[in-house]
Amino acid sequence: MRDRLTEGRLRALVAETLGVDAEELSPDVSLVDDLAADSLDLAELVVRVEAELGLCIPDAVVDRVRTYADFVRAAASAARAIPARPAAEPLPLRARLVSPHGEILRAEELTPYSAETIADDARAAGRGAFLEITLPAETTDGAIDDVRRRLAWLAAHGVVVQIARDGAPRPSVAA
Repeated sequence: MRDRLTEGRLRALVAETLGVDAEELSPDVSLVDDLAADSLDLAELVVRVEAELGLCIPDAVVDRVRTYADFVRAAASAARAIPARPAAEPLPLRARLVSPHGEILRAEELTPYSAETIADDARAAGRGAFLEITLPAETTDGAIDDVRRRLAWLAAHGVVVQIARDGAPRPSVAA
């Protein structure tokens, strides 16, 4: 991986997704045999890693993963495959999170930190929460797809995510 912080984030994602302590993730621990991960757990893990770390791990590679070290190597290989791209200007956004606990409104620039904070709040709000992200009208389809990928893992936690451009008609959401 590109740096140790990425490995630490990967370790945290694996531990959180599989419901284990990060200390249990030794290189030789079997994800299936030792940690009791089933195919749905592994699919959720791959979706989260792809969404939150921006990696793309091919299914053929995932099928060969047995241990935590195998998964780290797969993620590292996916990270090396990402071409370097110039830093894009952060997108301004408005986020509205509605849950039985109340409503949180945010207006800020989309950075990795703000995306993680918004996603963490939505996950903590729990099943049935509704997260509405509004981006500027001129936002490209690619940028919208990128935001959608970053937040896709929230669906596994029962959070409905809606992403739209400012001024675009919004589909109705069933309560």
